[in-house]
Amino acid sequence: MIRTLGITNNQELKMDFPLEEISKNSFEWYWVDFDEPSVQEELLLSTFFHFHPLAIEDCLMRLQRPKLDYYDDYQFLVLHKLNENTFEAEEVNMFVSKKFIVTFHKSPVNEFDIVRSRLQDQPQNWERGAIFVTYQAIDKIVDSYFPMVYNIEDHLNTIDDELNYQNNAKSMRYVFDLRSDLLHIRRTILPMRDLLYRILNSERFALIKTERAYFGDVHDHLIKLTEMVESNRELTADMRDSHMSMNASRMNGIMMILTIISSIFIPLTFIVGVYGMNFENMPELHWQYSYFIVLSIMIFIAVFMLVWFKYKGWFDLFKP
Repeated sequence: MIRTLGITNNQELKMDFPLEEISKNSFEWYWVDFDEPSVQEELLLSTFFHFHPLAIEDCLMRLQRPKLDYYDDYQFLVLHKLNENTFEAEEVNMFVSKKFIVTFHKSPVNEFDIVRSRLQDQPQNWERGAIFVTYQAIDKIVDSYFPMVYNIEDHLNTIDDELNYQNNAKSMRYVFDLRSDLLHIRRTILPMRDLLYRILNSERFALIKTERAYFGDVHDHLIKLTEMVESNRELTADMRDSHMSMNASRMNGIMMILTIISSIFIPLTFIVGVYGMNFENMPELHWQYSYFIVLSIMIFIAVFMLVWFKYKGWFDLFKP
Protein backbone atom coordinates (compact mmCIF):
# COMPACT_ATOMS: atom_id res chain seq x y z
CA MET A 1 0.00 0.00 0.00
CA ILE A 2 1.20 3.48 -0.86
CA ARG A 3 0.09 6.44 1.25
CA THR A 4 0.71 10.03 0.27
CA LEU A 5 0.67 13.34 2.08
CA GLY A 6 1.73 16.71 0.80
CA ILE A 7 1.69 20.43 1.43
CA THR A 8 0.84 22.47 -1.64
CA ASN A 9 2.40 25.77 -2.59
CA ASN A 10 -0.75 27.39 -1.15
CA GLN A 11 -0.05 25.79 2.26
CA GLU A 12 -2.89 23.31 1.95
CA LEU A 13 -2.71 19.71 3.18
CA LYS A 14 -3.51 16.98 0.66
CA MET A 15 -3.61 13.30 1.55
CA ASP A 16 -3.85 10.04 -0.39
CA PHE A 17 -3.43 11.68 -3.78
CA PRO A 18 -2.16 9.68 -6.79
CA LEU A 19 1.56 9.81 -7.49
CA GLU A 20 0.91 11.41 -10.87
CA GLU A 21 0.05 14.67 -9.11
CA ILE A 22 3.63 14.97 -7.90
CA SER A 23 4.77 15.56 -11.48
CA LYS A 24 2.65 18.73 -11.63
CA ASN A 25 5.13 20.35 -9.25
CA SER A 26 2.36 21.86 -7.15
CA PHE A 27 3.75 20.69 -3.80
CA GLU A 28 6.07 22.55 -1.51
CA TRP A 29 7.00 19.17 -0.08
CA TYR A 30 5.42 15.72 0.05
CA TRP A 31 5.67 12.39 1.85
CA VAL A 32 5.16 9.05 0.12
CA ASP A 33 5.00 6.02 2.40
CA PHE A 34 5.47 2.52 0.96
CA ASP A 35 3.69 0.53 3.66
CA GLU A 36 4.22 -3.22 3.13
CA PRO A 37 4.38 -2.65 -0.64
CA SER A 38 3.63 -5.24 -3.28
CA VAL A 39 6.16 -6.23 -5.93
CA GLN A 40 4.56 -3.85 -8.44
CA GLU A 41 4.72 -1.00 -5.94
CA GLU A 42 8.38 -1.73 -5.20
CA LEU A 43 9.17 -1.13 -8.87
CA LEU A 44 8.03 2.49 -8.50
CA LEU A 45 11.22 3.26 -6.54
CA SER A 46 13.02 2.85 -9.84
CA THR A 47 10.47 3.65 -12.52
CA PHE A 48 8.81 6.68 -10.90
CA PHE A 49 11.30 8.12 -8.39
CA HIS A 50 14.48 6.98 -10.18
CA PHE A 51 16.38 6.35 -6.96
CA HIS A 52 19.89 4.95 -7.10
CA PRO A 53 20.00 1.16 -7.70
CA LEU A 54 22.18 0.60 -4.63
CA ALA A 55 19.69 2.38 -2.40
CA ILE A 56 16.84 0.35 -3.90
CA GLU A 57 18.83 -2.82 -3.33
CA ASP A 58 19.25 -1.87 0.34
CA CYS A 59 15.48 -1.42 0.60
CA LEU A 60 14.72 -4.83 -0.84
CA MET A 61 17.43 -6.79 0.96
CA ARG A 62 17.11 -7.36 4.70
CA LEU A 63 18.57 -6.53 7.16
CA GLN A 64 20.88 -3.56 6.62
CA ARG A 65 22.73 -1.83 9.44
CA PRO A 66 21.45 1.72 10.24
CA LYS A 67 23.35 4.08 7.98
CA LEU A 68 23.34 7.33 6.03
CA ASP A 69 24.23 7.47 2.33
CA TYR A 70 24.54 10.60 0.22
CA TYR A 71 23.27 10.96 -3.34
CA ASP A 72 23.05 13.94 -5.67
CA ASP A 73 19.85 15.57 -4.46
CA TYR A 74 18.74 13.40 -1.54
CA GLN A 75 20.01 11.35 1.40
CA PHE A 76 19.20 7.71 2.06
CA LEU A 77 18.64 6.57 5.64
CA VAL A 78 18.34 3.06 7.00
CA LEU A 79 16.62 2.97 10.40
CA HIS A 80 15.68 0.17 12.75
CA LYS A 81 12.51 -0.12 14.78
CA LEU A 82 12.00 -2.87 17.34
CA ASN A 83 9.25 -5.45 17.35
CA GLU A 84 7.74 -5.05 20.81
CA ASN A 85 7.02 -8.80 21.08
CA THR A 86 10.21 -10.38 19.75
CA PHE A 87 12.62 -7.42 20.20
CA GLU A 88 13.91 -8.15 16.70
CA ALA A 89 14.97 -5.21 14.53
CA GLU A 90 12.76 -4.28 11.57
CA GLU A 91 14.19 -2.14 8.80
CA VAL A 92 12.75 1.24 7.83
CA ASN A 93 14.19 3.09 4.83
CA MET A 94 13.91 6.82 4.16
CA PHE A 95 14.79 8.93 1.14
CA VAL A 96 15.03 12.51 2.36
CA SER A 97 15.52 15.87 0.70
CA LYS A 98 14.22 19.41 1.21
CA LYS A 99 11.44 18.62 -1.25
CA PHE A 100 10.26 15.15 -0.30
CA ILE A 101 10.33 12.16 2.03
CA VAL A 102 9.88 8.65 0.70
CA THR A 103 9.64 5.93 3.34
CA PHE A 104 9.80 2.22 2.62
CA HIS A 105 9.11 -0.59 5.11
CA LYS A 106 7.98 -4.19 4.77
CA SER A 107 6.44 -4.38 8.24
CA PRO A 108 3.90 -2.02 9.85
CA VAL A 109 5.27 1.14 11.44
CA ASN A 110 2.63 2.54 13.76
CA GLU A 111 4.86 5.50 14.57
CA PHE A 112 4.30 6.86 11.06
CA ASP A 113 0.55 6.83 11.66
CA ILE A 114 1.12 9.02 14.72
CA VAL A 115 3.25 11.45 12.71
CA ARG A 116 0.64 11.66 9.93
CA SER A 117 -2.10 12.31 12.47
CA ARG A 118 0.01 14.97 14.16
CA LEU A 119 0.62 16.70 10.84
CA GLN A 120 -3.11 16.95 10.26
CA ASP A 121 -3.66 18.53 13.67
CA GLN A 122 -0.67 20.91 13.61
CA PRO A 123 -0.80 23.12 10.49
CA GLN A 124 1.80 25.41 12.09
CA ASN A 125 4.41 22.74 11.34
CA TRP A 126 3.64 22.45 7.63
CA GLU A 127 6.02 25.22 6.68
CA ARG A 128 8.88 23.54 8.54
CA GLY A 129 9.23 21.17 5.64
CA ALA A 130 10.33 17.63 5.00
CA ILE A 131 13.37 17.69 7.32
CA PHE A 132 11.16 18.43 10.31
CA VAL A 133 8.84 15.55 9.41
CA THR A 134 11.93 13.35 9.11
CA TYR A 135 12.86 14.36 12.64
CA GLN A 136 9.37 13.54 13.90
CA ALA A 137 9.42 10.12 12.26
CA ILE A 138 12.84 9.23 13.69
CA ASP A 139 11.88 10.65 17.09
CA LYS A 140 8.75 8.48 17.31
CA ILE A 141 10.74 5.37 16.35
CA VAL A 142 13.30 6.12 19.05
CA ASP A 143 10.57 6.88 21.60
CA SER A 144 9.11 3.43 20.95
CA TYR A 145 12.26 1.89 22.44
CA PHE A 146 11.65 3.37 25.90
CA PRO A 147 8.62 1.28 26.99
CA MET A 148 10.50 -1.93 26.16
CA VAL A 149 13.55 -0.91 28.18
CA TYR A 150 11.41 0.35 31.09
CA ASN A 151 9.47 -2.92 31.10
CA ILE A 152 12.65 -5.00 31.27
CA GLU A 153 14.04 -2.74 33.99
CA ASP A 154 10.88 -3.19 36.10
CA HIS A 155 11.06 -6.97 35.74
CA LEU A 156 14.72 -7.03 36.74
CA ASN A 157 14.10 -4.87 39.80
CA THR A 158 11.26 -7.17 40.87
CA ILE A 159 13.42 -10.26 40.44
CA ASP A 160 16.30 -8.62 42.28
CA ASP A 161 14.04 -7.84 45.26
CA GLU A 162 12.66 -11.38 45.42
CA LEU A 163 15.80 -13.37 44.63
CA ASN A 164 16.43 -16.12 47.18
CA TYR A 165 17.32 -19.80 47.47
CA GLN A 166 13.79 -21.02 46.78
CA ASN A 167 13.19 -19.24 43.45
CA ASN A 168 16.82 -18.76 42.46
CA ALA A 169 17.02 -21.20 39.53
CA LYS A 170 13.62 -20.25 38.05
CA SER A 171 14.35 -16.53 38.39
CA MET A 172 17.75 -16.83 36.74
CA ARG A 173 16.26 -18.51 33.68
CA TYR A 174 14.01 -15.47 33.34
CA VAL A 175 16.96 -13.13 33.94
CA PHE A 176 18.90 -14.76 31.11
CA ASP A 177 15.88 -14.32 28.81
CA LEU A 178 15.75 -10.63 29.73
CA ARG A 179 19.48 -10.33 29.18
CA SER A 180 18.99 -11.75 25.68
CA ASP A 181 16.25 -9.15 25.05
CA LEU A 182 18.62 -6.40 26.22
CA LEU A 183 21.22 -7.66 23.76
CA HIS A 184 18.72 -7.38 20.89
CA ILE A 185 17.83 -3.84 21.95
CA ARG A 186 21.49 -2.90 22.33
CA ARG A 187 22.24 -4.12 18.80
CA THR A 188 19.64 -1.67 17.53
CA ILE A 189 20.29 1.32 19.77
CA LEU A 190 24.05 1.60 19.28
CA PRO A 191 23.95 1.78 15.45
CA MET A 192 21.02 4.20 15.66
CA ARG A 193 23.01 6.41 18.03
CA ASP A 194 25.94 6.39 15.60
CA LEU A 195 23.55 7.26 12.75
CA LEU A 196 22.16 10.30 14.62
CA TYR A 197 25.69 11.41 15.47
CA ARG A 198 26.58 11.26 11.79
CA ILE A 199 23.46 13.23 10.82
CA LEU A 200 24.33 15.93 13.37
CA ASN A 201 27.87 16.23 12.06
CA SER A 202 27.02 15.96 8.39
CA GLU A 203 27.66 18.98 6.19
CA ARG A 204 25.72 17.53 3.29
CA PHE A 205 22.58 16.99 5.36
CA ALA A 206 22.60 20.77 5.79
CA LEU A 207 20.62 21.08 9.00
CA ILE A 208 19.79 24.58 10.12
CA LYS A 209 20.28 25.53 13.78
CA THR A 210 16.73 24.74 14.91
CA GLU A 211 16.69 21.42 13.03
CA ARG A 212 20.04 20.48 14.57
CA ALA A 213 18.56 21.05 18.02
CA TYR A 214 15.70 18.64 17.28
CA PHE A 215 17.99 15.91 15.95
CA GLY A 216 20.33 16.54 18.88
CA ASP A 217 17.42 15.80 21.22
CA VAL A 218 16.89 12.42 19.51
CA HIS A 219 20.61 11.71 19.87
CA ASP A 220 20.34 12.51 23.60
CA HIS A 221 17.47 10.03 23.90
CA LEU A 222 19.59 7.34 22.30
CA ILE A 223 22.46 8.10 24.69
CA LYS A 224 20.03 7.76 27.61
CA LEU A 225 18.73 4.47 26.20
CA THR A 226 22.29 3.20 25.81
CA GLU A 227 23.05 4.02 29.44
CA MET A 228 19.83 2.33 30.59
CA VAL A 229 20.58 -0.82 28.60
CA GLU A 230 24.16 -0.98 29.88
CA SER A 231 22.95 -0.40 33.45
CA ASN A 232 20.42 -3.21 33.14
CA ARG A 233 23.01 -5.51 31.60
CA GLU A 234 25.27 -4.80 34.57
CA LEU A 235 22.34 -5.60 36.87
CA THR A 236 21.83 -8.96 35.14
CA ALA A 237 25.56 -9.63 35.50
CA ASP A 238 25.36 -8.83 39.23
CA MET A 239 22.35 -11.11 39.57
CA ARG A 240 24.23 -13.84 37.71
CA ASP A 241 27.18 -13.45 40.08
CA SER A 242 24.78 -13.50 43.03
CA HIS A 243 23.21 -16.66 41.62
CA MET A 244 26.61 -18.32 41.37
CA SER A 245 27.56 -17.15 44.87
CA MET A 246 24.33 -18.50 46.33
CA ASN A 247 24.85 -21.81 44.57
CA ALA A 248 28.43 -21.98 45.82
CA SER A 249 27.31 -21.07 49.34
CA ARG A 250 24.57 -23.68 49.20
CA MET A 251 27.01 -26.30 47.95
CA ASN A 252 29.46 -25.38 50.73
CA GLY A 253 26.67 -25.79 53.27
CA ILE A 254 25.79 -29.22 51.88
CA MET A 255 29.43 -30.27 51.93
CA MET A 256 29.75 -29.00 55.51
CA ILE A 257 26.74 -31.07 56.62
CA LEU A 258 28.18 -34.16 54.96
CA THR A 259 31.56 -33.44 56.53
CA ILE A 260 30.05 -33.13 60.01
CA ILE A 261 28.07 -36.35 59.58
CA SER A 262 31.11 -38.17 58.24
CA SER A 263 33.34 -36.82 61.03
CA ILE A 264 30.89 -38.06 63.67
CA PHE A 265 30.51 -41.51 62.16
CA ILE A 266 34.21 -42.13 61.55
CA PRO A 267 35.03 -42.93 65.22
CA LEU A 268 31.68 -44.69 65.65
CA THR A 269 32.38 -46.84 62.62
CA PHE A 270 35.86 -47.58 63.98
CA ILE A 271 34.41 -48.83 67.30
CA VAL A 272 31.75 -50.91 65.54
CA GLY A 273 34.43 -52.31 63.23
CA VAL A 274 36.67 -53.32 66.11
CA TYR A 275 33.92 -55.18 67.92
CA GLY A 276 32.69 -56.66 64.69
CA MET A 277 35.86 -58.76 64.33
CA ASN A 278 35.39 -62.46 64.99
CA PHE A 279 38.31 -63.04 67.37
CA GLU A 280 37.62 -65.47 70.21
CA ASN A 281 39.93 -63.84 72.74
CA MET A 282 38.07 -60.52 73.18
CA PRO A 283 37.27 -60.22 76.89
CA GLU A 284 34.80 -57.33 76.41
CA LEU A 285 32.47 -59.64 74.51
CA HIS A 286 31.71 -61.57 77.69
CA TRP A 287 31.09 -58.64 80.03
CA GLN A 288 27.52 -58.32 81.21
CA TYR A 289 27.23 -54.57 80.52
CA SER A 290 29.73 -54.24 77.67
CA TYR A 291 27.02 -53.47 75.07
CA PHE A 292 25.61 -50.59 77.10
CA ILE A 293 29.09 -49.28 77.97
CA VAL A 294 30.17 -49.20 74.30
CA LEU A 295 26.87 -47.69 73.21
CA SER A 296 27.22 -44.97 75.89
CA ILE A 297 30.77 -44.25 74.73
CA MET A 298 29.55 -43.91 71.15
CA ILE A 299 26.75 -41.52 72.18
CA PHE A 300 29.22 -39.49 74.23
CA ILE A 301 31.64 -39.24 71.29
CA ALA A 302 28.81 -38.08 68.96
CA VAL A 303 27.52 -35.45 71.41
CA PHE A 304 31.05 -34.29 72.24
CA MET A 305 31.89 -33.81 68.55
CA LEU A 306 28.64 -31.88 67.93
CA VAL A 307 29.43 -29.56 70.87
CA TRP A 308 33.00 -29.16 69.66
CA PHE A 309 31.87 -28.31 66.08
CA LYS A 310 29.44 -25.73 67.48
CA TYR A 311 32.22 -24.23 69.60
CA LYS A 312 34.41 -23.95 66.51
CA GLY A 313 31.62 -22.09 64.71
CA TRP A 314 30.93 -24.65 61.99
CA PHE A 315 27.17 -24.33 62.42
CA ASP A 316 27.38 -20.56 61.88
CA LEU A 317 27.95 -21.27 58.19
CA PHE A 318 24.31 -22.39 57.90
CA LYS A 319 22.89 -19.07 59.06
CA PRO A 320 21.40 -16.88 56.25
